[in-house]
Amino acid sequence: MTTFAEPTESTEQELASYALAAAQADAVRMEAEARAEAERIRAQGEADAARTKAVEEARKQAIANDKAELAARRQRAEQEAKIAEADQKREDIERETRRKREAEQAEQATEAKQAESVAAADQRWRRIAMAFYALCGAVALPVQMAAFYDESRPYLLLAPVLIEVSALVVLIGASAAVTAGRAHWHYRLIAWGCAFTAAGINLKHGMAEFDTATAIGTALASVAGPGVWDLHEHGRIAKRQGRPSWRQRRAEAKAAKQAAAEKATEEAKAAAEAEAAAKAAEEKATALAELRKEQYSEVWEHAVKLAAALGETTVTEAIWRKAHINVMGAEPGEDAATLQMRNNAERRVLAARSTAPGERPIKVTSSQLVPQIPRGSNKGSGRGSKTGPKVRGVRRPGDTAPYSNGARKAAAETARKAAAK
Repeated sequence: MTTFAEPTESTEQELASYALAAAQADAVRMEAEARAEAERIRAQGEADAARTKAVEEARKQAIANDKAELAARRQRAEQEAKIAEADQKREDIERETRRKREAEQAEQATEAKQAESVAAADQRWRRIAMAFYALCGAVALPVQMAAFYDESRPYLLLAPVLIEVSALVVLIGASAAVTAGRAHWHYRLIAWGCAFTAAGINLKHGMAEFDTATAIGTALASVAGPGVWDLHEHGRIAKRQGRPSWRQRRAEAKAAKQAAAEKATEEAKAAAEAEAAAKAAEEKATALAELRKEQYSEVWEHAVKLAAALGETTVTEAIWRKAHINVMGAEPGEDAATLQMRNNAERRVLAARSTAPGERPIKVTSSQLVPQIPRGSNKGSGRGSKTGPKVRGVRRPGDTAPYSNGARKAAAETARKAAAK
């Protein structure tokens, strides 16, 4: 059987020291573990915060990138739309230019074709006129040659030929003058003189030696040839000078007549409207004068006198204004009663604005005294008074009671509205 020795006091102290040391070691270890845990938690929190911040930054960056990409796409789409619109406008302009050019070319071709047709018709007309002139000369010459025939003077047979050829030569000169834009009337006058000379010879000799039909026919032939040719030249002259044809002159006269009728109708309508407006204005002025005479008899009598003094037959607006100022002392529309009514209305509005919700309106009786300031008293004034003379209405510290919250708010609201106005 084992026997244990009784613990001594020193042994108990050592055991207590060991227990204390172990407890201190446990405390240090636990503190270290707590610090380590706290550090781990702090590090974990910082890491989580950093990760959260990084995620948030990444999300913000992604959103910013999406916005930038969307803005870039929108800008690109707008630029493409503008480019497409510019291309469309350019194509429209090119198409319109091409259409105008084709229309001009077609018009030019039509004008050229028409000019060719006109030139061909004119040339054909010229040849026919020349052929007709030759035919008429062939018809008229035999009678003229018979009139000049003399066996002793056979050379006189050249006289009728000379007359006809002279008319032809002068008419060709007239044609050249027309082409050059020179005076041509004297050429045509000489040609007609030769034609009438030949016609007179044919008519006289035909009536004497032949029959009436021969005389008249050959006389007409002498005039018809130069006449047809001169008619051809007359058309050229009218065309060169730009003179309108009979149909054009008739259309222009009709258009001018229609325009004159429309103008007369418009003038009559305008005159009727002006007359109606003047009548309405006169009626309005008369009604206004009667109303003023009825409502402002004193001002109206003074205005009539003032108009007569100033040399006016009616009461104008300027005279009425001056008469109103002279009688009422104010511009038209205002007088003492009107101003008093306006002032009373403004006072009522001011009183209404100074009323706070749930409170009675403050009646301001003086610009120097308000209900919150107690009225001073003359009691105690005099030589023997200990308090000294009290002046009525003098403000001293503590005399004025503080304003209520509602009054302060109402004053602030009134000041704000006044500043806004």
